[in-house]
Amino acid sequence: MSLPGQFSDPRVITLFGLLAVSTVAWLTLSLRTRARARGAPEDPPLERVWHPQESVPLTPAEEHAFGQVVSRLTQDPTGRLR
Repeated sequence: MSLPGQFSDPRVITLFGLLAVSTVAWLTLSLRTRARARGAPEDPPLERVWHPQESVPLTPAEEHAFGQVVSRLTQDPTGRLR
C-alpha cells in the first residue's frame, strides 16, 4: 500500500519520521526532568538570623497589631492567603 500524492516522496516520509522521533524524545526528556524535580528533596530551611528588635519587648498594642497582620497572612484550608 503506497501513500497518495506528495506523501509518497521519501523526503516527506523522512521529515515526518524525524518530527515524530524528536517529539517523542522531547516529551520523554521533559517528563523525566519534571519527575526528578518532584522527587528531589526540598531545600533545607534557611538558618534563623537574629534581629536586634527581637530583644525589645512589644507593647500590648504592638502585639495586637502584629497578631492582626499574621492572621491575615495565614492560609485557609484551600491553601490561599486570607
